[in-house]
Amino acid sequence: MQGKMKAQMFYAPGDVRFEETDIPQIGDDEILVKVRAALTCGTDLKTYRRGHPTIIQHTPSTFGHEFASDVVEVGKNVTKFKVGDRVVGVNTAPCFECENCKNKQYSLCEHLQYLNGAFSQYVAVPAHILKYNFFKIPDGLPYEYAALLEPLACAVHGFDSIPAKVGDYVVVIGAGPIGLMFMDLLNLHGCRVIAADLSEHRLELSKNFGTIAQVNAGAPDYVEQVRNLTEGKGPQIVVEATGFPEAWEKAFEMARPGATVLCFGGTKKGSKVTFDCEKFHYGEITLKGVYHHTPYHVQWALKLLASGQIDGGKYISGYYPLEKTIDALESIGRQEGIKYVILPNDSKEELHQ
Repeated sequence: MQGKMKAQMFYAPGDVRFEETDIPQIGDDEILVKVRAALTCGTDLKTYRRGHPTIIQHTPSTFGHEFASDVVEVGKNVTKFKVGDRVVGVNTAPCFECENCKNKQYSLCEHLQYLNGAFSQYVAVPAHILKYNFFKIPDGLPYEYAALLEPLACAVHGFDSIPAKVGDYVVVIGAGPIGLMFMDLLNLHGCRVIAADLSEHRLELSKNFGTIAQVNAGAPDYVEQVRNLTEGKGPQIVVEATGFPEAWEKAFEMARPGATVLCFGGTKKGSKVTFDCEKFHYGEITLKGVYHHTPYHVQWALKLLASGQIDGGKYISGYYPLEKTIDALESIGRQEGIKYVILPNDSKEELHQ
C-alpha cells in the first residue's frame, strides 16, 4: 500500500512529533495492519521521557508496542492470515537459535527482534514475529482488550515463575497495570492477595482485582502492617512491580522464612540494593528476577483474555485520538488511570461497530 499515514514519531527523549510519514512497505513474508486500538504503557512513557536502549534502535522512529489491528495487505508467501483478519501480537520474538533459546530461556534471547509503531495508523509486521507471536483475535474479544496481550504475557511469565499455592499470602508492591495483572492472576489462582502502593487511588482500584487488603507503602509501619495481615509471619510470596530499589528492599524485608521474592519491576541502570545476608541465608529466601515474556506465555495470556478469566474491561480507563497520545502518556505518569486506548483510525463509536 502506497501513501502517507499519521504517526507519533520519536526523535529524542521528550521530543515526539505527531506528523505524516510513509506507510511502511512489506516484504513477501510480512503483513501490513491497520491499527484499531493501541494502549498506553509505562515502558512507552519511560521511552518518551528518556529513550530506550533496545526498543528505539534508530531515530526518527515510530513507537508504541501494545496494539490490535486489522490485516490490510499480505505478502505473497503469507498463508497464516488474510486481508480482513482481526489480529493481535506482541512486540518481540526470540530467535530460537542462540544459547539461551536452546536452553528454553526465550525471554533472554540474544537476538530478540523488536516491533514498534502502535501509535501509528499502519504497522508492518516482520516475518519472524508474524510466524511465532501473532494471532487471530478470538471472536467476541474487543480490540482494546486483545491489545492487553503483551503486558499480560509478561505478568503471566512472572506468575509462572513463583511457587504460589492456593491460600498463600502474596503481597504485590505496585498497583500499576502490571501489578494489577499480577493481582488478577494470583486471585484467580486462589491466593490471598495484599496490595501495596503509595497512591490511595490505586489502592482503591486494586479492590477490583481481588485483593483482600490494601496497605499504603508510605506508612512508617508499612512492613509491620503487612506482617499483621499475614498472621504475624509475613507473606509466602512478594511480587515487586514498581522498579524502585527501595521497594525491592522492602519486599525482602517483609518476606517470611522460606518465601519467594519476585523482583519484576525493572530499575534504572546502575541501581543497587542491600539485603540482610543473615535473613537471606538462614531464612532460605528465594530472590528471583523475571523479564519480558515467552511465546508459551503469550499464548497462555491470549487464552485468559479470550475466555474472560481476565476481564480486559477492568484495565481500560478512557480513549484518546492518536494526536493526543502524549497527553494520555502524561496522564498515566500522573497515575490518573490504568490503561488508555489510543485510536489511530477510529472514534470510540466506530471501534465498537
